[in-house]
Amino acid sequence: MAPILRSGPATMGRGTCPDVSPERWTRARVRRRDPERTEPPVSSARIAIAILLMAETMFFAGLVGAYLVFRYGRAMWPPPNLPHLPLALTWVNTVILSVSGLTMIAAMRAVRRDAQRTVRRAVLATLILGTTFVLVQGSEWVRLVHHGLTLSSGSFGATFYTLVGAHAVHVVGAILWLAVVAIGVFRQRFTAASHVALELCGVYWCFVCVLWLALFGLVYQ
Repeated sequence: MAPILRSGPATMGRGTCPDVSPERWTRARVRRRDPERTEPPVSSARIAIAILLMAETMFFAGLVGAYLVFRYGRAMWPPPNLPHLPLALTWVNTVILSVSGLTMIAAMRAVRRDAQRTVRRAVLATLILGTTFVLVQGSEWVRLVHHGLTLSSGSFGATFYTLVGAHAVHVVGAILWLAVVAIGVFRQRFTAASHVALELCGVYWCFVCVLWLALFGLVYQ
């Protein structure tokens, strides 16, 4: 008796081949056309983080533009009747956040080598340093409010808290994201072959670090 040939995508060449789903058959055809292409050149997650960073950059560019309009539209900035910003403490806090950016970079490099112990230490250090930055900045604001610098303290108070506060909200968001990633790190879910979530979190963390350097030079100098 002659062999029964299946119709459709399961029939490939002469004779009978195992039955496969249309999706697997389609992927097989794509691999035959381009056998070296196993995944898209740029993942959807990386495209998404690039779009997010562009949107964030435009958002802060608008805030900075408004700040510059108010700053150079007044003869005295900041007004002499308002408390001085804590420059020395903010310098220390800036160093703390900058070091957290370096530890985050160290974590991304370590995961590419599959150095799990180094990844855990670097991520934990980044989390501690980022949390310290937010706590120190919060203590600064409490002192400033106590000495009379509030949102209602004219254009200086409004633009200061809006610009610096917006950055603080982003740092808190980055800390929460990193905390979720840290859980995966300690469960060893990230390897040299699979660490996209850690990498994207690291890119965003470095973004908020660089952004703060720009804001610090603009607002506190």
